[in-house]
Amino acid sequence: MSLTDKLEKIRSPKLQNQRETAVVLSAVEDTLKDQKYGSTPTAYFAALLALLTQSVSPSNGIVNKELATSVVYLLDIVAPHVPAPLLRSKFSQILTSIAPVLTHSDMEAPLIRSSIGCLESLLVAQDSSAWALPQTQTSPRRAVAGLLVLASDHRPKVRKRAQDAITHVLKNPPPSPSLDHPAADVCAETALRSVSDMAAASGKKKGKNHRAEEHQPGIMHALQLVKTIASASGGWPSKKIEPLCEILMNISRSNNEYLTMAAFEIFEVIFAGMADELSSAKLPRLMEAISDLRPSQNDSQLLPPWIAVISRGYDVSAQISPENTFQKLPELFEMISGFLASSSHNIRLSASECLVSFLVNCVPDIAILEPSVYEDKVLEKIAKIATTLLSVKYQAAWMEVFTVLSALFTAFKWRSVVLLDETVKTIGDLRGNDSFNGKKEADVVLGKAVEFMGPGNVLRTLPLNLAKPKAGQPGRAWMLPILRDHVQNTNLAHFRAEFVPLSEMMFQKVIDNGTSEKTMEIKIFETLVQQTWALLPGYCNLPLDLVTAFDQSFAEMLANLLYEQTELRTDICRALQMLVESNQDIVLSEAPEQDLLLQRRTTKADAQKNLEHLSSFAGNLLAVLFNVYSQTLPQYRGYILQCINAYLSITPEKELLETFTRVTTMLESALAESTSQTQADKQKQNQAKADKMPPTSHTLMDLIITLSIYLPRPTFPTLFSLAALILPQTSDPQLQKKAYKLLPRLATSTAGTQALQDRNLELQSLLLSTSSSTSAPARRDRLAAISVVIEHLPPTSLDFVPSILSEVVISAKEVNEKARTAAFDLLVLMARKMLQGGQIDQSKIPHMSSDAPVTNASLEEFFTMVSAGLVGSTPHMISASITALTRILYEFAAQLPHAVIEDLVQTMDLFLTSSNREIVRSVLGFVKVAIISLPESIVKPRLETLIPGLMSWSREHKAQFRAKIKHILERAGRRFGFDTIEKYCPEADKKFIHNIRKTKERRKRHKAEGGEATTEESTKRKSRFESEYDEALYGSESSDSGQDSDAEEASNGTGPQTYIIEDADEPLDLLDRRSLANISSRKPLPAKHAPSKQRKNKTDIDGKLVFNDKDVDEEEDDEDAMAIDFDADGGAGEEISLERGINAYVDAIKGRDAVQRGRGGRLKFSNKREKGGGEEMEVDDGEDEVGAKKKVRFSDGVGGGRGGKEQRNGGVGGGVRSARGGLRGRGGIAKRVERRGLGGGRTIHGVRGGRVAKGGGRR
Repeated sequence: MSLTDKLEKIRSPKLQNQRETAVVLSAVEDTLKDQKYGSTPTAYFAALLALLTQSVSPSNGIVNKELATSVVYLLDIVAPHVPAPLLRSKFSQILTSIAPVLTHSDMEAPLIRSSIGCLESLLVAQDSSAWALPQTQTSPRRAVAGLLVLASDHRPKVRKRAQDAITHVLKNPPPSPSLDHPAADVCAETALRSVSDMAAASGKKKGKNHRAEEHQPGIMHALQLVKTIASASGGWPSKKIEPLCEILMNISRSNNEYLTMAAFEIFEVIFAGMADELSSAKLPRLMEAISDLRPSQNDSQLLPPWIAVISRGYDVSAQISPENTFQKLPELFEMISGFLASSSHNIRLSASECLVSFLVNCVPDIAILEPSVYEDKVLEKIAKIATTLLSVKYQAAWMEVFTVLSALFTAFKWRSVVLLDETVKTIGDLRGNDSFNGKKEADVVLGKAVEFMGPGNVLRTLPLNLAKPKAGQPGRAWMLPILRDHVQNTNLAHFRAEFVPLSEMMFQKVIDNGTSEKTMEIKIFETLVQQTWALLPGYCNLPLDLVTAFDQSFAEMLANLLYEQTELRTDICRALQMLVESNQDIVLSEAPEQDLLLQRRTTKADAQKNLEHLSSFAGNLLAVLFNVYSQTLPQYRGYILQCINAYLSITPEKELLETFTRVTTMLESALAESTSQTQADKQKQNQAKADKMPPTSHTLMDLIITLSIYLPRPTFPTLFSLAALILPQTSDPQLQKKAYKLLPRLATSTAGTQALQDRNLELQSLLLSTSSSTSAPARRDRLAAISVVIEHLPPTSLDFVPSILSEVVISAKEVNEKARTAAFDLLVLMARKMLQGGQIDQSKIPHMSSDAPVTNASLEEFFTMVSAGLVGSTPHMISASITALTRILYEFAAQLPHAVIEDLVQTMDLFLTSSNREIVRSVLGFVKVAIISLPESIVKPRLETLIPGLMSWSREHKAQFRAKIKHILERAGRRFGFDTIEKYCPEADKKFIHNIRKTKERRKRHKAEGGEATTEESTKRKSRFESEYDEALYGSESSDSGQDSDAEEASNGTGPQTYIIEDADEPLDLLDRRSLANISSRKPLPAKHAPSKQRKNKTDIDGKLVFNDKDVDEEEDDEDAMAIDFDADGGAGEEISLERGINAYVDAIKGRDAVQRGRGGRLKFSNKREKGGGEEMEVDDGEDEVGAKKKVRFSDGVGGGRGGKEQRNGGVGGGVRSARGGLRGRGGIAKRVERRGLGGGRTIHGVRGGRVAKGGGRR
């Protein structure tokens, strides 16, 4: 910020305490204007100095505190812009004037901070001669001493300002041959003295059994000052390094973790400051000083921090002088590895981490790529030291040693061969011992050895002993999984020589077993064969000898295995794919050649040769893969298609054309054959081959889609003609779906994109002509194809947008979620295309006159096109249009004129009065988006009609209308206030608004009581929607149920809850895959248990059931009511035949009123009524106090209704009122049959639920 901007900010103060400063500034500027000095920094500076002498006197101190505060504040702002010679000349005057401020202990902090700023500007301007003056005089050194005192002040803001001033001064030294600032020694000495005094005082307090303060602020402030000086002066002064290290190491052993962290931060700052060339000369002396402070062998407090400092120091040393640091590495390695024998776990852990740091940072790349004789000896010394770590002496630290050895293999890479063979042998022997507990850690080390030494070298030291086991040598089948996970960048010839014979021998033993029952030994052989071939992908990951090892014989062997061994196809296809992709990654890599050699031992030229070699086999391999693909079931084809894709990318163009010609010829013949079949033949074929191979045309179409992006331009006419041939066919929806996938696939290649642009008109005609023949499964892929055409649409052909728009709008109501999402994305894409501009020739639009004018494309025009669907002939079309308008309005509301938005909102207001639920449901979505995203100036005036329209549907429970309206009103209340909503709400519905408000207030109160720190608006929740539009449309703060449930209030979490539904008798087994059915995102309702006290059924003297006893009150009658079905034709005393019982059961599960499962497995109940097929009768409603008559219709078929109003047993119906309050019945129209017993009561014989119940039975 410039001086003018700073002064302008002061001229218009916003706070009361700034007004005095503004008055002073105004007076200064008026004086300068009167005396015609101009508004220069020098003029301001001179005027302020004159005012400073009036407000502050060296003898009397501060004369006028308010004036002094304003003047010093303005001097702090002006001084950095004043020329340095002027500041040097006025140094004594200014220092004398502000000295009373800096030395007075009770001075206010704002005045001190401004004085520090003035002093900072003065000190930065001083030259070498001024810094040479002694501290006893009025000199810069004396001023620095004052700053150092303030840098440890108890007031945080004063302390921070003083430390910042010291940093700025030390970072701007005067011109001098010295590396350090002239004041650096003074600062370092003062800071060291301060730290020493504080540490000594703290030690004395501990000695007298005083409780030490937890944070020890004095030491912390002193350490912060040390850190400030170390980070500002180009490194700590060389002469003060030893005492600083000693003090910091003593502080590091403190039990106070804050002090330890502060000490390490200082070391980190010092090392970071020495990383540049100027300060690097201090590093050797620093490292010697730290090494001399080596603690005792078992000091568990001081040794870990000392080791950490050593590690960081040599990390910096390796950056400055890598060769010298590498020469010292064996000595350092031996010194630190000695601490691994310590009994303290912390020491062992610190030592292992330090050794790992040495190996990662101190081994230069040149020592691995092109080592000299001396560097070979250094590597050999380190390897010998590492091998000794596996002796019994270090047994307690073996887990840490394994970590070091893993880093050693990583650092040495292929130089580990021979040097670390003994290490591999020792670890292998340990791993083979059954009583060894560190198998997992040993596997990691052996995996690193396999990765960098190569499997051949590791197996030479640790042979598998599987093919020809030797006496006394153990088998090492446990190494196969290690090899599988770590083999890479090695020799493929080793696999051919070692593992192919092993696989053949094992497989021969399986063949010799024939058809006999498999023994455990045979199963082991089969497993070994699979594990052996699982190694092939690793061997094919950038092999070093691909040109020589991958020859014709090896390719033929892999082809035969692909045909014959289906269980090995996955590994072989992955291996073949890895051969291509690993070399392609190297060719496309932007890394330097040296890094590629170090990491992958391959250059780009070698990788290119490998790809050329593989391309010579591509044609034959593709033929094999095509055949295997056609013989594999669709659910297992994915990996084969990926492998085909890899080899198509390196196939020569000539072979590609030949392959494409063969596949297209076969596809055309397959299509002709399928066309000649009748529909009945196809249905029989599909039924016969439900779990068998798909039609040949499907397979060939998959291959053509895969081929398409690699084909040259001359083949594209054939591709488009194939698509034109398949798309109109409605007999095979799956084939049509695959044909639509061709266009999005072509769009991923450069040549395909150009072809789509050139043939855009042709594709438009094709898509328009196939609109009516599109099957439901192909809808999503068709929308994706339309998106590709729209994306490459030229500005002169925008007539395609209105031509295809109706289909896209209708697709917004598709049942398939992915199709709906594709339709929404396409609508947005269309709108953006129209927004870019262009011309629409309306005469080319179907059903438009030939003389229709040409219009300009715009966003408003697109909204007009979509709005045309609002006058559709069907509610479905109107609903789809409203949904489409909602989506594009949400996306482009900010770019639309307010007039257009107001017209849309007004139109939706009218549709809200519609009687069609489908239309209103879409309108509710529009209203919610409008309330959330549209400007308040547009929505608020429409609330007067929107709110009554919403409330008219608030009593509708179907399709969750009530819940949706509640959500909308909640959002509206949050934005416009509930008072505004209530003002426009009808009087009869205000109770609903009150309920929403009370629920919201209760939720807030519950959050406040639960200690919620964040407000409702700022709470961040993980969205469960895929897009912002879905969240705006469907998301809500409330529960989705229409009831006033406070279930969500019980959760204080910000994300969705997960519940486990557990059986009371047995805990849920989470390892069982069926357990997923017991995990729900909704809170489970409590299970309904049988009542603890069951009333005894009323019986007469014969023990028969009695109903409608006059002495039974209504409540008892409700509890004892039983739902019993009667035979429609028989009397009370008739037995029900077996045939009629079976028929009733079949009707119950398959009849018109049977329960069915819909989408997602949900239960559906039929509410359909047959015309003229029911009787209408009046029955008494058991819950109506006035005895009102209600009409209940019963079907002549099965059942008397389901889930309707309650009916007591006094009426005529399919059953009596059950305990759950629903009308239940199974056996047609039940006829009440009365039979006189001895007691005079009415008894029955009936059937309930397929079970015969006689007079004396119970439920």
